Amino acid sequence: MTCFDSGDNQVIRKAVVVAAALAAMPVVSQAQSLQYPGFYVGAAGGLNWLLNSSYPVNTTAPGIFANPTANAAYSMGWAAGGMIGYDFVGPRVEIEGMYRQNQGTINVPTTGTTAGVDFYQVSAMANLLYDFNAGGVIVPYIGAGAGVAFVNTRSGGSWAESTQFAYQAMVGVGYNLDSMFRFNLEGRFYGTTNPTFNQTVNVGGVAFNTNTSPQNYNFSLMASVQVKFGAPAAPLPAPAPTVSAPSFMVFFDWDRSNLSAQALNTIKQAADAFKTKGNARITATGHTDTSGPENYNMALSLRRANAVKDALVREGVPATAISVIGKGESQLLVPTADGVREPQNRRVEIVLQ
Repeated sequence: MTCFDSGDNQVIRKAVVVAAALAAMPVVSQAQSLQYPGFYVGAAGGLNWLLNSSYPVNTTAPGIFANPTANAAYSMGWAAGGMIGYDFVGPRVEIEGMYRQNQGTINVPTTGTTAGVDFYQVSAMANLLYDFNAGGVIVPYIGAGAGVAFVNTRSGGSWAESTQFAYQAMVGVGYNLDSMFRFNLEGRFYGTTNPTFNQTVNVGGVAFNTNTSPQNYNFSLMASVQVKFGAPAAPLPAPAPTVSAPSFMVFFDWDRSNLSAQALNTIKQAADAFKTKGNARITATGHTDTSGPENYNMALSLRRANAVKDALVREGVPATAISVIGKGESQLLVPTADGVREPQNRRVEIVLQ
């Protein structure tokens, strides 16, 4: 939080640390407000590129039709689906369903034949993802998944299907609109083990069976929206400390224990109240915010309480009537995350008893 050495370099070192703390504050506060553990659902859609491939065609046809090589070229297609997952704030796990569709052309050079082809895929995947800067507004992430794919092809009026092992890798960036809604843009590679298709084709009026096993590799550009359930209730403000009246509150600048003019005026009012009450005791309890190590904050809270005690003594209050307590960051007036500079938490409470 601050420098602990003295000397001419202290001011420069403090400035560097203050700048670093200011840069870190948005991430800390966002982690508390924009992401939390819980279930979410989402919908995704985008573009799908099925890579071109060449593969042998095993047939029973005689002559030049026997076992030729086919070349498949596909146009840009599309993909759509949804997911349900659980966010651990960093790691995430998902169950995802996705549908992909591409159209293309199959060319068999040795036979001089060309045919249109439709390629359909339905996948069910289990994904593991990891968010960097979890809880921030902008959340880069990576992920991988595995599952099962149901691959279908249609060419020349003939259908064929195959069930295969599927796998994928993702890299993307999320945008936390708030703690409930998140948008993602990602690129992914998706593939399966080679599907095997058995079809009946007709070439030159001759019908024969074919057996093909093309490669199935895809690149997708996807956009998704996710909705998280069970947002935590907003924390209730801490109740005001129960103290005997009268009581007074003195506030401090960040990482300071010196007294402002307003603080000195409040201390004078406390001293006057002590004198009016007569037989009384004063408790000066020091507090800090959460922007620093706990042991340093405990010492800082004691310095603040002792600064108030010294000022009370100068106003005529006997030192023996004043008790000094340091609470560090353990009793926040305004609940915050760790590392947050909250002015109302940097205080000394003066209580007359």
